[in-house]
Amino acid sequence: MSDVIEYKCPFCGGAMEFDSKSQHMKCLYCNTEMTVEEFQRTQKPEAETAAEKKTAKENWFSLSSGQWQKDETNHMRVYSCQSCGGEIVADETTGATTCPFCNNKVTIKGQFSGDLKPDYIIPFKMDKKAAKKRYYSHLEGRKYLPKVFRKENHVDEIKGVYIPFWLFDVDADVQITYEAEKVHVQESNDTEYTTRDIYRVVRAGSISFEHIPADASRKMDDTLMEAIEPFHFRDAVPFQPAYLAGYLADRYDVSLDERMDRARERIRVCAERSFQATVTGYNGGKRVQDSDIEINQAGYWYALYPVWLLNTTWRGEKFTFAMNGQTGKMVGDLPLDRFAFWKSVLIRTALIAGLLYTLMYLVVI
Repeated sequence: MSDVIEYKCPFCGGAMEFDSKSQHMKCLYCNTEMTVEEFQRTQKPEAETAAEKKTAKENWFSLSSGQWQKDETNHMRVYSCQSCGGEIVADETTGATTCPFCNNKVTIKGQFSGDLKPDYIIPFKMDKKAAKKRYYSHLEGRKYLPKVFRKENHVDEIKGVYIPFWLFDVDADVQITYEAEKVHVQESNDTEYTTRDIYRVVRAGSISFEHIPADASRKMDDTLMEAIEPFHFRDAVPFQPAYLAGYLADRYDVSLDERMDRARERIRVCAERSFQATVTGYNGGKRVQDSDIEINQAGYWYALYPVWLLNTTWRGEKFTFAMNGQTGKMVGDLPLDRFAFWKSVLIRTALIAGLLYTLMYLVVI
């Protein structure tokens, strides 16, 4: 029994991929196009279609003396491609990948089954061309980006990956105490007096959250994944493996318990900001003194969200960019043109100093 699932055209046997533009399955060879549901109905159980293969035993023996150490293979898996017989080497969390020999797109069996099966998936809405276009648009208008970076940087890799996320639905009762200020300024006999009145303000109520995302892959930078939010859950559909065709995918390797703490932190921050917006009539600072958040009801989902990852190299340094595969939002670190930056700082400093000098001169006169 094979460890991989391939997506083959029911008419010509060619490779099928999920097309982000049409939101349909499309054959790369005969251009057959059908919905994911229609494609799923054409797939028969493997036991009905796989023919038994017998291999003659030959007296082959190894001339190699090298052996893998246990710690080297702990997180590595080897699978066999059904199309060409080539071996696919992947780490233990890989759920969908590409055969390096025949370029067939495959899904690893068991990675999305049982407790590991996602509840929902947001299919890709943006294709590779859109990702590359957004990348170059991301570089435009960057004042302190080295000019040569646009010409010299080389896009090493662009890959569409379904990233695993835990999603949390939460109802909570909230009571938050703020310290708020009213500032009064008065003048008397050419003297300015400032008075600060400090108030204790309490806000209480209920708040609900739906589909709070928390990245469930250790490979992904959490900051990068949060930066490309939001993902709009209205486009989510019940998970079908066919949506993975043509893309890479990982299963979760960060436990639900680990991500619950992150969800609680996001709930706290969002609740404090939301309730603070109701603390009005104060012209000074508003600070949280105490925050009591009691979660009454909580549920969770497991979902796959679409992300384009771009890796570039410039002068020996690597830069990683991520794009939301649904909305097109692009983020990533860029190199700094230090000369241009400090030149700008010096010019501004000189202008401010000149303005202050002029004002002082006018006051003296």
